[in-house]
Amino acid sequence: MDIKILGPGCPRCEQTAEVVKSALAETGQKADIEKVTKTMDIASYGVLGTPAVVINGEVKCVGKIPSTGEVLQWLGEQQ
Repeated sequence: MDIKILGPGCPRCEQTAEVVKSALAETGQKADIEKVTKTMDIASYGVLGTPAVVINGEVKCVGKIPSTGEVLQWLGEQQ
């Protein structure tokens, strides 16, 4: 599984990354997590607000910190 956290590295982006890592730990799933910080790279996903979460190329969340429950739901869709 490939997960990207889109954002400039602000505290909200860091918090989003922690929520994703926590959800992964809860499920025991393995994933490559990449932080995408360059504006043009973020824009290539069609994302105008950050933080954003992309799982396996699909944008799941834009402009907010997702809840652990939301991330767990997304991870369940990937199984």
